[in-house]
Amino acid sequence: MTNPTHSNRATTAAGLALALGAALTLAATPMAAQAADTEKCFGVALKGKNDCKAGAGTTCAGTSKTDYQGNAWSMVPKGTCEKTVSKTSPTGFGQAKEFKEVKA
Repeated sequence: MTNPTHSNRATTAAGLALALGAALTLAATPMAAQAADTEKCFGVALKGKNDCKAGAGTTCAGTSKTDYQGNAWSMVPKGTCEKTVSKTSPTGFGQAKEFKEVKA
């Protein structure tokens, strides 16, 4: 005779695994599409508004210490980085790689 409690637990576990897999798939799809249409741009984030790690002393999003920090980046629409103003960049615009800041 089959134990109904054991059967219910197995069904619940399988359902949870399926739901988690579906949620992860749906969450990953927009990020992949977004990644294809965007690029990292250094020196354009405002203080505390960077997207991820901004050099020594920072960990991830929102940890940049100053506006236009040369080692802090934000995701911008592809093709716009080097057209976006950066008050500390040697060129005056965002850069594809981190840079040493110049005085604004």
